Amino acid sequence: MNNLSIYSPHILSIGIVTMLFGSLPTLAAEVCTVVSGTQRVATIELYTSEGCDSCPPADKWLSELPVKKLGTERLIPLAFHVDYWNQLGWTDPFAQARFSDRQRQHSKRRGATFVYTPQLLLNGQNYRRGMLFDAIAGKVNSINSSRPLADIKLKISRTSDSLHATVEVDAKNPQQRDAQLFLALYENGLVNEVKAGENKGHTLKHDFVVRELAGPFKMDNIGRVRHEQTFLLAREWNARNLKLAAFVQSPQNGDVWQAVAGCP
Repeated sequence: MNNLSIYSPHILSIGIVTMLFGSLPTLAAEVCTVVSGTQRVATIELYTSEGCDSCPPADKWLSELPVKKLGTERLIPLAFHVDYWNQLGWTDPFAQARFSDRQRQHSKRRGATFVYTPQLLLNGQNYRRGMLFDAIAGKVNSINSSRPLADIKLKISRTSDSLHATVEVDAKNPQQRDAQLFLALYENGLVNEVKAGENKGHTLKHDFVVRELAGPFKMDNIGRVRHEQTFLLAREWNARNLKLAAFVQSPQNGDVWQAVAGCP
């Protein structure tokens, strides 16, 4: 087994399971299992819209995080496209009303009465990039150095038209049972030409775009949860660019106890 960075989740197995049924076509399922490590992995949520002219720089910043040595073994970015800009001239094809609701819930938790784009939340806390200095690396280092409050085991199997996930969570302190499990299926490498609205005439590029969000799933009375989820893959999605993230988050303060991002 290869040596792993102390920040890296442990990838237990990657394989191909193939079943043949006489003259029927081969049915192949890619299987991958990821287990969280001893370091806490952070998440950063970007609330954005193709209808917002100040959002493309934030989208670009999110896409460049891995280049800054902030890969998903340390920081998992998730771009939630909101739908409240759709009525202003351009319908964002990646927007979902549920993501707008999620942002409003975050704002309500912090006592805010409004939402805006672009907005960044690092482990549930509002994060603003500095004009001259971006402190994201130092803040992620601090989170990575803190003790995770949950263990996550994520097993993923994928066929040509679906992705099935089995996830198990065990809280470090069973008395802390209020956190919730989420599964986020996201896609990289998206490109779209905007034909109306504030970004009319621009070709926008996106990464970490959340296609589906499953959850919240609550823990039981001893601080554990086991959940199975099947995602049907839409034709317009590029299956090769899809990845699945699992994270455990407190509904009280938004703190992310632990997170992993696995194959494909």
